[in-house]
Amino acid sequence: MSVATRLRTLFASCVDACSRDELLAALRGAGFEVTLDDDEARLPCLIAFRSDVTEAIALATAQAPMAPERVLVVSLGERVERTAAAQLIAAGACDIQTWTGDVAGIAARLVRWAAVDAVIASDSVARVLVGTSPAWIQVVREIVEIARFTDAPVLITGETGTGKELVSRLIHTLDARAVKRDLVVVDCTTIVPELSGSEFFGHEKGSFTGALAARNGAFALADGGTLFLDEVGELPLMLQAELLRVVQEHSYKRVGGSVWQSTSFRLVCATNRDLETERREGRFRSDLYYRIAGWRVHLPALSERREDILPLARHFLGEQLGEPPELDDAVADHLVRRELRGNVRELRQLCARIAHRHVGPGPITLGDLGGDFAREVDTDDAWCDLAFRRSIGKAVAMGVNLKDIGRAAEALAVQLAVSRENGNLQSAARRLGVTDRALQLRRASTRDPQPVCKKSGTHG
Repeated sequence: MSVATRLRTLFASCVDACSRDELLAALRGAGFEVTLDDDEARLPCLIAFRSDVTEAIALATAQAPMAPERVLVVSLGERVERTAAAQLIAAGACDIQTWTGDVAGIAARLVRWAAVDAVIASDSVARVLVGTSPAWIQVVREIVEIARFTDAPVLITGETGTGKELVSRLIHTLDARAVKRDLVVVDCTTIVPELSGSEFFGHEKGSFTGALAARNGAFALADGGTLFLDEVGELPLMLQAELLRVVQEHSYKRVGGSVWQSTSFRLVCATNRDLETERREGRFRSDLYYRIAGWRVHLPALSERREDILPLARHFLGEQLGEPPELDDAVADHLVRRELRGNVRELRQLCARIAHRHVGPGPITLGDLGGDFAREVDTDDAWCDLAFRRSIGKAVAMGVNLKDIGRAAEALAVQLAVSRENGNLQSAARRLGVTDRALQLRRASTRDPQPVCKKSGTHG
């Protein structure tokens, strides 16, 4: 049986044995191989509870540091009310469903997740979108589901260098249309207003001075394919109105022409501007915004996914050198601490410089960094950056108490240290400044959270 059909289950202590066995039987009847083994951390996880949501939140929170796998929470009683649902999502749940005796809805959700994750594991995605941090995995899953299972327009936002064009190309690649033509890229920062009509609509021969032959514009070239408008926030209002008309009516006229042309394309737009603010302040048309933002994907800055810096660096060095050399500890620490305002693009350029300096069969050392190391000033509190403040601020705003914040931070630190040291607990303990025994106890405490449900019952 494939991993896609395997499922790990956890039951709150207030779930009675009868309800537990009934749900397990239904899942197995739907074709899932169900395990109660908490060591199978790489499998999607189903958490079942009844009435008191508190323990379900604790169980979901405990799963988050283990692995970036899906967590489905199932209520065996009443529907989960809004506040509790928000707490479960914040704790790491991907979806919440109510068990009514019919397993079809639960099975459908799990099958869709498996289909998305199978695409993520494919070469077309794995070699393009590198990283395993929870923030990045969540975005990648969103991108894949949008690309493969919808044909709606997509708006990609994010800082400069986060990979917006790369994602747009991947969306086109994964688009499941049976007949699909080309991806057409238009950089809106280079559009000259006087020539914009020809650029988008095309023109007829003789329609203006220099129009020596008829020419197709972006709308015609993208027919049957994908039109990617990079930095769409730079379009002036006049061009926004013209674009809106084509997006709404799927028809246009060439400059100098009188015949209506039809076109059908998937629209993908990207910008590093805050289009919500631009819209409110009148610099971007509201009607166009809601047309292009059928789905919105925000790419996190590299400072929000620092766990991915070293895998990305090894990937980029591999592109340059074939088999990437090992990174000296000082180099690895420098890369993780370094402020990369240009995000993934800046890291890629840095790795290219490192690759050109590196000689010999040994590891990458500080000498391969050259002046980049001398110019970058590291401070003892560099880890306490804006992304860290945002995470803690979100927890405080949601009313998470100090004990739970500390417990979650400690569990995540343990998981990341063990991952960084490739499972070597002794090395991870040294990195965290604790004894081997202390690390083992901390890992055990995060994998076996104390139930807080007051009702009696059989613990699954």
